Amino acid sequence: MNRLTREKRILNLSWFEARQHFRSPRMLALIALLTLFIGGGSWGLSDQDSAITAQLQMDTPYEILFLVSLFVLFSSTLGVVLLGFDGISRKRLTGELAIELAQPIDRTDLARAQLQGLWFAVFAPTFYFTLWGVVLIFIQMDAWPSVGEIVYFMIPTALVIYWYACIQLLASSIAKDLGSSVTLGVGVWMLFTLIWLLVTAVIASLMGVDVTNLESVEYNRFSEIVDLFSPNGVYQLLLENKLAGENRPTMSATYIWGAAVLWSLIPSALFLTRFKRLKP
Repeated sequence: MNRLTREKRILNLSWFEARQHFRSPRMLALIALLTLFIGGGSWGLSDQDSAITAQLQMDTPYEILFLVSLFVLFSSTLGVVLLGFDGISRKRLTGELAIELAQPIDRTDLARAQLQGLWFAVFAPTFYFTLWGVVLIFIQMDAWPSVGEIVYFMIPTALVIYWYACIQLLASSIAKDLGSSVTLGVGVWMLFTLIWLLVTAVIASLMGVDVTNLESVEYNRFSEIVDLFSPNGVYQLLLENKLAGENRPTMSATYIWGAAVLWSLIPSALFLTRFKRLKP
């Protein structure tokens, strides 16, 4: 089978997986999350009369979009958890995985199809609601982010969704039942989304960094280093790199993009390797 035919088959299987997710009742929960967080965040943060926006001193549409990224990060990554936490374990329990593995298709191709299908199922609505958020920002501010800024914003957003898709499917392939699937999936999401700031503070304290002033230059530089080990942190650093002046990271963009490349390669390689050795 030539390379083009193989990629076409993977693409067809990926679209099949994505359609399964689109038809799932969980997609309704994801749409509700995206509507609430991205739509509400874009409208509220771009309100020039808002006290919160005035305190943050964000004046350009991209700066508002950067603030909205916090809501994108929360809702979209949680959406990956909702759709993908039992992506492998459920199929194993129902016997569907055994049927799929018995088909005359390379396991790597099958794993890639599942990964790409989950990624697309979350990124497609995220892309749509982000564009909707841009429109809401324009209505409030009478200004658009540039096309380059929107494209740049979408690239890290697509990457962080892909990273979480790899992590969730890897966790699901390790889990033996639905209970452990939920525990692993939600646990990993909570670690990077809710607990990582505490982890950073604890490590900084152990390394002798002053944690009494979280706005200090020393702590900010240390937290940027620790953030390289978190998909959420790398996502925020990538977006901050487009900001101007003091809002930019002190770390070189080379290290940030290098971390993004590693987050794209390592979790996916672990999942593909795990899937090739998987027993139904």
